[in-house]
Amino acid sequence: MTRKTKDLRRQLRKAVVDHVSDSFLETNVPLLVLIEAAQAGDQAEVEEYSHVFSEHAEKLVEVATLACSMSDQDDGVRMVRYAAAQIEALCPQVVNAARILAARPKSKIAQENMDAFKLSWENQVRILTEAVDDITTIDDFLAVSESHILEDVNKCVLALQERDADTLDRTAGAIRGRTARVCNVVEAEMENYEDNVYKKRVVDSAVVLRDHVILNFIQRVHVAVEAFGSGNVGAVNDIDFIESARMVYEGIREVRKSVLMGRSAEEIESESDLEEEEIYESKSKIAGFGENQSEVDNSRARMMTQWPEEDKKKIAAQVRLSWDDCGMGLFTGLSCAYNQHVPGQAS
Repeated sequence: MTRKTKDLRRQLRKAVVDHVSDSFLETNVPLLVLIEAAQAGDQAEVEEYSHVFSEHAEKLVEVATLACSMSDQDDGVRMVRYAAAQIEALCPQVVNAARILAARPKSKIAQENMDAFKLSWENQVRILTEAVDDITTIDDFLAVSESHILEDVNKCVLALQERDADTLDRTAGAIRGRTARVCNVVEAEMENYEDNVYKKRVVDSAVVLRDHVILNFIQRVHVAVEAFGSGNVGAVNDIDFIESARMVYEGIREVRKSVLMGRSAEEIESESDLEEEEIYESKSKIAGFGENQSEVDNSRARMMTQWPEEDKKKIAAQVRLSWDDCGMGLFTGLSCAYNQHVPGQAS
């Protein structure tokens, strides 16, 4: 019974973290849309977007309250409740400022008033976000984020196969937002640690993801979206795109694995998507706890980038075939295409 209760609480906790992960993503979008409508003097749109903005604020407060119910950190819970109360009080004031600006879009005073409330709102949302992060288990947050990013990465590849520019652009934006959030949360968590090899490895993995991996992926997305828009589909290299998408998922996984390196065997939950054996096998290979990082084997990827364009096109066709006929995921389809092409690697 104790085991079942513990498992149930763990599942509830992860469900709450799932809500946190979704609700505190791109929190400024409803506000920016509201302000844009107000600056245009469109009072009808301001009323419409005021409802969207208010619902967004209510959702933030609701999820924050839910996070409090699953936390035993009294001081942290008090901070979250206070920040949530500030959001509730500020929301109608922001809406009123937008209505005033919409009625007098050329008024300098109305614009300055809107700017002041915009700044105040962004500061309060940041405070609430940080407070919620403080009472949320980072291990759960990373597990949920990894799952969402894997799902979004596969959506991107499917959109690429279907030449769906809108879905590709929208999903890539979600991936970028989630990775930025992961990096911010991880770096904030590492501020609680003294400088050591463990902290350096975690921070380095987040920096690589944010400053290199995700930028390369977004660049590939922009090329694909522009190519689909202009009808120049041949400008898109499916293999390069899939590889950049795969590296995003591997980057998120590496960040999570680096964080878990600092946990004892008892602290890592048995149901974790990242197997304990993998974590501690990697740990044992790191001299001085992280000096020589174990890396994901990228030999296939490096070999593929050196192949002639004709071979790459053949593999791209095989990836599409694997996806369409077998319903395989991103990485399975890529692996099958590779195995079919390389002599002696066919299954």
